[in-house]
Amino acid sequence: MDQHHFFDAPERDPIDRVDGRAKVTGGATYSAEYKIQNTAYGFLVGSTVAKGRIKAIDTKSAERAPGVLAVITHLNAPKIPGYQTGKDPSKPQTGGQPLRVFYNDEIFYYDQPIALVIADTYERVLHAAKLVKAQFEKAAHQTDMEANLAKAKIPTGPRFEDYKRGELDAYKNAPVKLEQQYNHPVEVHNPMELGSIIARWEGADKVTVYTKTQGVGSTQNSIRDAFGLKAENVTVHAEHIGGAFGMALRTWPYEIAAIMGAQKIGRPLKLMLHREQMFTNVGYRPETVQKIGLGATADGKLTAITHEATANTSPYEEFTEATVNISRFLYACSNVTTRYRLVPLNVCTPIWMRGPGEATGCFALESAMDELAFALNLDPIEFRIRNHADTDPERNLPWSSKFLKECYELGSDRIGWKDRKLQPRARQEGDWLVGYGMGTGSFGAFRGSATVKAILQRDNKLVLQCSVNDMGPGTATMMTTIASEQMGMPPKQIAVQMGSTGLPPGPTQGGSMVTSTVGAAVHDVCAALKEQLAALASKEGSPFHTANVHEVKVDDLVFSETGLSLKRDGSVKISYADLLQRNSLPALELTKESRGQNQPYSSYSYSVHFVKLRVHPPTGRIKIDHIVSCADAGTIVSPKTAESQMIGGAVGGVGMALMEAVVMDHRFGRPINNNLADYHVPVNADIPKVDVLFVNKKDPYTNPMGSKGLGEIAIIGVAPAVANAVFNATGKRIRSLPITPDKVMEA
Repeated sequence: MDQHHFFDAPERDPIDRVDGRAKVTGGATYSAEYKIQNTAYGFLVGSTVAKGRIKAIDTKSAERAPGVLAVITHLNAPKIPGYQTGKDPSKPQTGGQPLRVFYNDEIFYYDQPIALVIADTYERVLHAAKLVKAQFEKAAHQTDMEANLAKAKIPTGPRFEDYKRGELDAYKNAPVKLEQQYNHPVEVHNPMELGSIIARWEGADKVTVYTKTQGVGSTQNSIRDAFGLKAENVTVHAEHIGGAFGMALRTWPYEIAAIMGAQKIGRPLKLMLHREQMFTNVGYRPETVQKIGLGATADGKLTAITHEATANTSPYEEFTEATVNISRFLYACSNVTTRYRLVPLNVCTPIWMRGPGEATGCFALESAMDELAFALNLDPIEFRIRNHADTDPERNLPWSSKFLKECYELGSDRIGWKDRKLQPRARQEGDWLVGYGMGTGSFGAFRGSATVKAILQRDNKLVLQCSVNDMGPGTATMMTTIASEQMGMPPKQIAVQMGSTGLPPGPTQGGSMVTSTVGAAVHDVCAALKEQLAALASKEGSPFHTANVHEVKVDDLVFSETGLSLKRDGSVKISYADLLQRNSLPALELTKESRGQNQPYSSYSYSVHFVKLRVHPPTGRIKIDHIVSCADAGTIVSPKTAESQMIGGAVGGVGMALMEAVVMDHRFGRPINNNLADYHVPVNADIPKVDVLFVNKKDPYTNPMGSKGLGEIAIIGVAPAVANAVFNATGKRIRSLPITPDKVMEA
């Protein structure tokens, strides 16, 4: 495996997560943990019907309860300027408008907030919330996807029009063809940290919030637009996030309600959702029905792909994702048709969940590829290699880099793919059938814009500032690693300040683009810092000038933890403290914006996931023995956190494949399993040995480090690998997730 590094500095051992100690000892502060004097507590009361209107709402008993400060409903809610102008929180990219909390008496979904109760203690607000009574004028609701497929429609905007390359639905005329339907249920993010916010107003036009968000800048904009404030009068703090997986990619109604409540009572207000509300009010991966049509020649060359997906959205807003897009470029194929539709149901708006769209789409595509490979009597890897896309067939561009074939080779060797038999039920260990499966994943290698400020202090400490935050992937560790390599400093001398709007602007934590975006800015500001140090070292009176080096270049210098020296003569040196003191500088500060540029290349990250599992036919039990995840993500900047990312993706993929699904009681339009006892997620006992492999070859065009995004491809392709392994073990093809024991026994 290629382990070359992306910097000229000598390779060091991978550093530990810089915020690890703070997180495991309780030193890290999350949004609900900030100590704000005189804080009140809020609790949301939800609708008990899934559609209709509030006929009457009685808050008198709650208002008279001990410690209650206010009860807000649609009848007395403060006017939100953004509700009137259309500049609403998280303005959608497509049709519709986000839910306007307490705007009127209309009910769109079960547990929609209908009241905010505020009291001086949490215990009192819980008691008072139970005293709010509402009467509803119920209307017929729709929460059953299958029953409403006929209502599917094309989303608003040209991006979602049907895609056609070559002949329409050409798979129907292929020598060998496959046509199947794959069903994906609703999945809920369920991070450990619940949705939470503390809001504090300072006067009538200035507010500070501590909230769970993956992007402090986007939240600032949402609050600005909703309340008609100046951006500089909205401060958002969110340094640490206790997991999110996409749940915190927008400003939700509970956050607007809390800010509204704090404004009404004139004191800080804390609001934290409970676990059941996390199932109904902060998004989820939408239910999706997919149809795949594949055509191939008898020797295994794809001639056509048709990929159709129908997903649910809410009744008031269109939510879209790239479910079918991966079928346009992952394999070389001249005839490709994709269609994407939405069905509005009486549920909260979905939101992007890790591997958004592509994770769902790959379950169908990679399952279908496995089915067609079996029909062709081909090894699944061989079938994929025969249809490897050497250039981007969708955009007709060369790849910036692509080492997908290396992923196939590395992963198949590690999992022991040579032991896999083409025919199912060919291997058995005692009462257990043994199966092997694999799935390919891909996600765009994006780079946005970010600004980083570097402060080199006289005590040899380097401070990096950026508003980007960290929901777990190790952003601060990545920034520290790049700066350490660039400046020749040990990580302990580098501090990262992040997660607040007062810092230089960074991107939202999502879309596998933070390392490429923020890492490039760290790289660039460190390069500029070294240029400045070289310029200071060239001034008359410095040791370099005395040594007849009148114009010091960066390439002439060695940068270390305490200062700089000449490469050709290490005795000519100066400490940072002396250099700054000579120039009457308490510190050297530089701010650098870095942004990606349009390139004539198509950039994607790739993954291949391999699974070995056992199935117990009498009970339908599935036990995963081994997972191997291999990634082509360019240069791996921070190996320890990258490996952790991949393991986390494998865990999420196992949950997607075998456990996770929201069960709706369509009679009432409400989820039945809205708790972590009944909504199953993987635990330690469910996860076997996970081997993570990286190709670790630099992409020449993405950013100065040569890295590509990793977070999404860690999960994309895992679920179909599990499904394909179940088929190899049993001969039973299960096309509806999750693959539970009853389905194994019935298939």
